[in-house]
Parts: sequence; structure tokens; C-alpha cells
Amino acid sequence: MNQLNETDYGTPARVSEQEVTLEIDGVAVTVPAGTSVMRAAVEAGVNVPKLCATDSLEPFGSCRLCLVEIEGKDGRKMKGYPASCTTPCESGMKVQTQTPKLAEIRRGVMELYISDHPLDCLTCPTNGNCELQDMAGAVGLREVRYGYEGENHLEMKKDESNPYFTYDPSKCIVCNRCVRACEETQGTFALTINGRGFESRVSAGQMDSFMESECVSCGACVEACPTATLTEKTVIMLGQAEHSKVTTCAYCGVGCAFKAEMKGNEVVRMVPWKDGQANHGHSCVKGRFAWGYATHKDRILNPMIRKSISDPWQEVSWEEALSYAASEFRRIQAKHGKDSIGGITSSRCTNEETYLVQKLVRAAFGNNNVDTCARVCHSPTGYGLKQTLGESAGTQTFDSVMKSDVIMIMGANPASGHPVFASQIKRRLRQGAKLIVIDPRTTEMVKSPHVQADYHLKLRPGTNTAIITALAHAILSEGLQKEDYIRERCDVKSYEDWKAFVLRPDNSPEAMAETTGVPAEAIRGAARLFATGGNAAIYYGLGVTEHAQGSTTVIGIANLAMCTGNVGREGVGVNPLRGQNNVQGSCDMGSFPHELPGYRHISDSTVRSQFEQAWGVTLNPEPGLRIPNMFDAALDGSFKGLYCEGEDIVQSDPNTQHVAAALQSMECIVVQDLFLNETAKYAHVFLPGSSFLEKDGTFTNAERRISRVRKVMPAKAGKSDWEVTVALAEALGYPMPYNHPSEIMDEIAALTPSFHGVSYAKLDKLGSIQWPCNDAAPEGTPIMHIGSFIRGKGKFLNTQYFATDEKVTQRYPLILTTGRILSQYNVGAQTRRTENSQWHSEDVLEIHPHDAEDRGIREGDWVGIESRAGQTVLRATVTEKVQPGVVYTTFHFPESGANVITTDNSDWATNCPEYKVTAVQVLPVSQPSEWQQHYQRFNREQLDLLKGEKVAEPLVTK
Repeated sequence: MNQLNETDYGTPARVSEQEVTLEIDGVAVTVPAGTSVMRAAVEAGVNVPKLCATDSLEPFGSCRLCLVEIEGKDGRKMKGYPASCTTPCESGMKVQTQTPKLAEIRRGVMELYISDHPLDCLTCPTNGNCELQDMAGAVGLREVRYGYEGENHLEMKKDESNPYFTYDPSKCIVCNRCVRACEETQGTFALTINGRGFESRVSAGQMDSFMESECVSCGACVEACPTATLTEKTVIMLGQAEHSKVTTCAYCGVGCAFKAEMKGNEVVRMVPWKDGQANHGHSCVKGRFAWGYATHKDRILNPMIRKSISDPWQEVSWEEALSYAASEFRRIQAKHGKDSIGGITSSRCTNEETYLVQKLVRAAFGNNNVDTCARVCHSPTGYGLKQTLGESAGTQTFDSVMKSDVIMIMGANPASGHPVFASQIKRRLRQGAKLIVIDPRTTEMVKSPHVQADYHLKLRPGTNTAIITALAHAILSEGLQKEDYIRERCDVKSYEDWKAFVLRPDNSPEAMAETTGVPAEAIRGAARLFATGGNAAIYYGLGVTEHAQGSTTVIGIANLAMCTGNVGREGVGVNPLRGQNNVQGSCDMGSFPHELPGYRHISDSTVRSQFEQAWGVTLNPEPGLRIPNMFDAALDGSFKGLYCEGEDIVQSDPNTQHVAAALQSMECIVVQDLFLNETAKYAHVFLPGSSFLEKDGTFTNAERRISRVRKVMPAKAGKSDWEVTVALAEALGYPMPYNHPSEIMDEIAALTPSFHGVSYAKLDKLGSIQWPCNDAAPEGTPIMHIGSFIRGKGKFLNTQYFATDEKVTQRYPLILTTGRILSQYNVGAQTRRTENSQWHSEDVLEIHPHDAEDRGIREGDWVGIESRAGQTVLRATVTEKVQPGVVYTTFHFPESGANVITTDNSDWATNCPEYKVTAVQVLPVSQPSEWQQHYQRFNREQLDLLKGEKVAEPLVTK
């Protein structure tokens, strides 16, 4: 998939059942009604000159280069010279794109552009990739009659404030493409044209710098710019790329496709691929610009071992490191039993890598002690949707939202966590869709430019189940449910039982108002809108799943969708927004201790026998340990060894001190990662990992879309991650004879019904595939549950609300909840090593003005946050985004210790931690917490040990 230059059709494609046929330069062409003359010309093989037009934006008609001559079907010439970008095709038209008069007009227009443009093409960073330069050649411009003596813009200063791109107004031709991209594609409306006539120039905000403005650095403006006005600093530094390869972003669960544009083995820039079926050529600041971590100086490129975590690290060969790890695992099993070791897979790794880790644990370790970080984020999604609809995944494609009339967002802030999809939601809202937001905070999705939620149900943290049941009560009590749909598609007995439960007086919005903090009339209004507003879709995130009743709320969401008939077509559905790039895939691949790939229970002898035959081993039929059980077993002395690939459990899991104590009690921890992360500081073997730019494989995004990850540079440590796992298996005496990740996918497809039709060849042909992909759906399944549910009849389950055990008290009167911010990602290991830290350099605590005033806290003060699990210190920001009684922080920086204070409460069905509800007290302080002081000393010690230096008095003796 090498693609450097792509065809630009000038205007977006149109969809219409009606077609029109016209003639362009004597060539007949048939296109859908509504297609522009410019696009039809390109499809006929004719390139009309253009500057303000591009096929990612609606036509604007300002540059006047694309003028054509048109004769109608009545034989009469159209008046003047219409712009081909804004003129729709009509049957019988005869279009001339090249005449002497058109050539004269275009040269004149081009001459005016060039008369106020620096003639520095040879030293310009976009030389060779500049549309202005190309169009000057295309129109045959050979001289410019107008000199530079008069007023011009050539001395205007550059704006270098953004760390990733430069704005040079002297080269701006005021084509408006950047402004339109910010509006139409991104939806931020941060750019405008300031001034009129000759004075007009692009402005970020009210003549702010880009960094001072509301710009979110998505790169849409840079991508749209036809000149060197907006240029990536990497292009300025490295020059134009020579070749490119299409791959998939390794950040969030949107799964954006990018062209990695390269010079040799060096990435020049990442360009969102316009044919990417998840992102359609759009991107966010992380995927577009924050890829520098792949070559960061902190990367560890040589395997290392040590006997104890108070010993200096020793660099060794791959063979020695793998041999040592294997011998330690075997020693531990011989001493403590077969179940004394296990593995953790990562949602940041590919499907193929994750599949190999769970295979290693089951086939080489001989147990089922394998779990994944999806345990701590979306395991309730798997349980809840499996029970109700029959499949542990979202029902829709992202594009489905463009046919939604009502959008409900619950416990998610797509603007921060899934920004490219958020732009698509905003686009649909601007077209008139209605919005319901259920969230304790006032997020960007509640109110932002041209977006205003119709209902914001600002509930108390921990009351999700109560509000979902109250919404259902309002719908049923007012007779707004879709009885025909229910009786045709759902299990009627379960529906009748659920209906009787929901209609109990104690589940009414009035009864629940005191519990949730949301007025009954707001709940009823939102319920009416959802049930009667047309196609209604639900999108939810970790604010739903990371609760003691996370699984219950997911079940409640499915109940709500089924009872209103909103599953099984475009524009509706139940859609979990996966936080990391491969959360869906890590679950699909059998990373849970009770499930083999494809969500089939390990106790099923028929399924197990298929894997036993393929893998040549006898599998243990008993489920293994979940991550929390591994920690508990480590502390009681029965779990002693861990293989952790691509995951930082010390920073990401709750109750950090409990996790650290568990790791210190183990005898051999093997960490495979890019950096010496917080978990690696407790490790005995470090195996260098590979970034997404150094590997082949696949990711599966939140819409079940399987996309190719393509290797664009050699693995810097000598091995890709899948090769490391294969080598460890072989060192343990279990051969895994793969030559390429495509062979691993072939094995996955052979053993996993929903992947039966997946292959690299098909992915290369189709671009991506949404599973299930099998004989029944050879090209995948964009929309699930059409006609009937996967489980047969949809099943309603009761959702009794139980208050969390984590209750506010006089000692801990506030509720802490956590989330993410746009510029940083998860534990920050990647984004903290990029310029993204210029936007967010520390985790801060949001606190309401009333709570701040009661405690004498002012903006920027250091505050101590104490829970029953621990204490940390953060800087406070006073804001009305949070409601009184609620405080909020992020978890992107290890020194913040956000998870020092989160407790080990968890979901009743899946052990997903209750990150979103922690009772705390917040008070002003003057020094770091005891834990932070310990962390600072421990961190310094471990960094010294990384350099090979001995530590005089180590904090740990293990």
C-alpha cells in the first residue's frame, strides 16, 4: 500500500439514485445527480485547474481558476464562465475546460496571486508539493507584469507558536480552505478570515497565535492548505517525502488510517488517509503529530536482566534474556506449581501479538492465567452486550451516526477521547440531530461552537444504573416503547418481567431524582426525545463501565435500545467507545482467563478440542486468574511470575500501592515495552518492544473494523513484538513456527468463527473489514443484529440499582471521578514524550468554586487528595465544569498518583475497577504526599540502576 500522491476530485462525492450524462471536452461521462462539473471532469480524465477546491470540503468558488464554458442541452451557452466546482452537472451539458479565453482568464488570475507571493520556490519547504506552484505551471504562467513596489504582504511575520506546524501569512492566498476545514471537517471553528479585501488574512481566533487560540492542532488546516502557508515543521526540517505506506494509528479506538510519508526509513510526516474508512482523511493532534515517541531517546533497545529490583540492569543478548526468562518461569513452576505464573496482554498491541501471548500462556505455561487491560476498562461491555444482544461488541459503523436523529452520549467525552469521531458527531448535530448527554461534568460535547446538548443529565457519579432505569420507566409509563419490534425481535417473557420491574414506583424519575441529582422532568424530557425523535443511537464510554454496576448499566443501555426499537439498522444501535487502539481486538483474541478467541468459554470441550488439535497441547479447562486475582495471589505467595507485554499496570490499575506490593512479592517479572515504564521498574527481565511503525499486523477498532498495521521502518531493537513472544515460547520448549504475522492471522481465522473470512489479502483488497467476516458475510458486517439478534431473541434483564460501597462520609465528603484530556493518552508513555505536553504538562484537580471556597482553595493551589486507599497532591483548577461535591482529574502522569487514591472496588460481574467513584477529602497542602516523596526517590533509584549504577541504600530489597 505505497501511496504518496492521491487523486483530488475537487469536490466531495454525491450519492443519488438518479444519474446524469454530460459531455466534457468531447468525452461522455455519467455521474450521480448533484456531482459538480469539476468532479465529473476528473472522473473523465480531465484535470481542471483549481486552488480553493479540494474533495474533502464543500465547494467555495473563490479562486476563479476552475472556470469553464458550458453549453446547455438546448444548445445555448451558459452566461459567463461558471466555476466548475460550484456548478452541478445536468444531463445534456457540453463542457469545455480548455479554450483560449479560459487560458487567458486563468493566467490573469494566477498572475495576480503570484504578484503578492514570495518567489522563493527553490528554498520553500513545499517545493515539489505545492498546488500554487503546480497551477502556475498548469495555466502556462510565464511572466508576472505586476512588481512588488506597491503594498504587499511579503514581510508578515510567521507564527511559530504551534510545536508541530508553522503559519506563514506572507504565503497565504486567502483560499479559505483552512478555515473551511476547521469548520466542516473538525468542527472547532477556531479559524477565521480577518480583515477585508487586500487586508484579509487567516486568523486563529481574534488575531491570536495558534497556541493561544481554540485550535486543537488536529492538522485539518495544514492538510487543506495548498501552499506553504501552513506547513509541518518536520517537512521544513527534513524536506519532502519520497515514498509512503498506509498504516493504522496506535492511539484511540477510532482506528484512523494514515499514510506514513517517508525518506528512507525516517518518517517525515503522518498524513490522514482520505480512503480510511474510519476517519475519511481526518485526524487529531495525537495521530497526526505525536508519533515522535517512536524514536525518542528514552527507548530501550537492548534486552536487560537483573536478579533483584535493587540491582543494576545488565544489558545482554536476546538469546540470554529469553533463556533467563524461560529458566526462571520453569524454576518458579517447579517450586510453586503450574499456576504460579501468568501473562498480561495489551490493547496497544496488534491482534496477532495479543493472540500469541494468550497462546503462550495456555500452551507453554499450561494454565489460563491470562488477562488484558480491557479488564480495567470495557469488560462490562463484553458481559452486558453478550447477555442481552448476544455479541460482545458495538452494533454500528461510525458512519451510521450520520443517519441518527437523536444521539445519546453517556459517560464519554468523544471530543477528548475519540476526537475524529467527535467531529463526525458534531457534523451530524449541525445538520439538525438532537443530543442527550449523561455525564457528571459539563464536557465539550455539552456546549461548544455550534453544539448545544438538548438535555444534559448531570448525574451524581455512581448513579448510572438509576438514571438508565428511570429513563426506561418514563418510556414505558408513557407507552412510548415499540411493542411490535419487541414482540417480533425480543424474548417476550424477559420483556414482561423487565417491564414489571421498571414500572415499579421506586424506579420512576421522580423517585430517582434524589438519588441521581437530576430533575424528574429532565429525565422524562430526554426519555421522550430518545423514544420518539427518530433514529436514536447510544454511545458510551468508561464513565459507564468503570463502576461497581458497570455491567448492569451496559445491560440497561441495551434494554433501552431494544425497547425503543433502536438496534439493527443504520443510525441507531449500542456503541461502546473503546479507549485504546485495540481494546476490541484484545478481547476478540481470547485474552480473558475464561475465554478462548471469539468469546468461547474455556470449559467448552468442543471448542477446546479445536485449539488442542491446532496447538498440539492439552488445555486446562478451568478459568485462570484475572488481574486483580493475580495481585491477591502474589501477596498470599502463590503467584510468582508474570509476563507483561505492552501494559503499565502500576500506573493504570487502581490502588497503586496494592499493585506495587504485589509486584514486589513476585520472583520474576518480564516486561516487554518501549520504555522503562512504572511496571518495568519492578521487573527482572526487560525485553525491548516495537512501536506501531516497526510492525506488521492488525488492529480492531470500536466499530469492529479490522485494519492493517504496516511496517514502515525496521524494528529498532532487532525484533518486532510478535517475534519476541515466539522466541520466548521456543525458549520454553514450545515452538511457534510463524514466518510472518499474516500466518498468525490465518490461524486466528481458522479457529475463530467471526474471523473465518479474514486474511491480509482481503484486507489489502477491501481496505478494512468489520467482523463477523465469514461465509455468511464474506466482506464483513457493518451493522449487526439486522433482522434478528445474534443470540436469537433479544433478552431484557432487570437493572436494580444498588448504591456503591464507596460512599461519601464526614471524613471523605467529595466524590473523585477520572477521565482523559485530548492531548495526552492513557498512561502518557507515548504522548508525554512528544510536544503534546505543551498543552497538558501535569494532571490537575478540577474543583467547583463552592467546594474550593469552603476549603480556602484558589486557582493553582497545591491540594492534597486523600481517600481510604491513599493520598496524593495535585494542583487545583477551579471550574464549574464539575458540580459541587465532585472533583475530577486525569491519570496521564505517573508522579500524579491518580490511582494511588482510587480503591479496589470493582464491577460485580467482571472486576472492572470503579475508577469513577472514589470518596475523598481535598485540602490545601504545602508539600508532596508521602507516596509522592517515596515515588520520587524510587524513580531516581531505578533510573540510576538503568544506567548501571549501584544504589547505596535502595528503597526496596526485592
